[in-house]
Amino acid sequence: MKDLRRYLALKYIQYLVLSSSNAVSTLLGLLGSAYTMILLQSAKVSSKSTAVLISSLAQADILVFLSLVSDVVLGSFGVSPSASSLAQMLLVANAHASCVLLSCVAFEAYLITFLPSESRPHRTVRNARLVSRAIWMLVAAECALFLLDDHLRASSSSVPSHGPLGLLFHISSTATALLQSLSYILGILLRIVNVYIYYKIFFSMSPR
Repeated sequence: MKDLRRYLALKYIQYLVLSSSNAVSTLLGLLGSAYTMILLQSAKVSSKSTAVLISSLAQADILVFLSLVSDVVLGSFGVSPSASSLAQMLLVANAHASCVLLSCVAFEAYLITFLPSESRPHRTVRNARLVSRAIWMLVAAECALFLLDDHLRASSSSVPSHGPLGLLFHISSTATALLQSLSYILGILLRIVNVYIYYKIFFSMSPR
């Protein structure tokens, strides 16, 4: 449907084109996600693997809404560092999950365009749900590691340099630094892959 294609275009611009989020793109993204979740409940939208991925993408913006609400509510009472970190992690989880889900939609579009028959057995609703759950589990583990590292850094003055807590702090800091570097590199690779996929699809559908 045209509305779903417009929504995907909006999300690609929001997460894979813009260097950073802003108030306008965030508001448009939230409104688009709310409309898409309502639209996907319609009988006019068939239950396919692409619809499952788009639904998970739209639901990811619930994290943005929760982050905004927590900032407003906690801001009126005085925000603690841990609360601020949690709100930031919600935004990180939303951005990372959305980027990967958008790439999954792009990859599926590539399969539909170039390998429709060969990929049909794998493009199922069940597989799409498994992929979505796996993405969310990985993102949740990533954010849990970030929160653990923030907590250890906040209490670093009381953590002994030697012993189990000191070792945990060192491992957490190293793993967090590696994961942040990996996330940055993966973000660049996803942008390149998405551009390549839609470049191929566009020219394959253009009149020759």
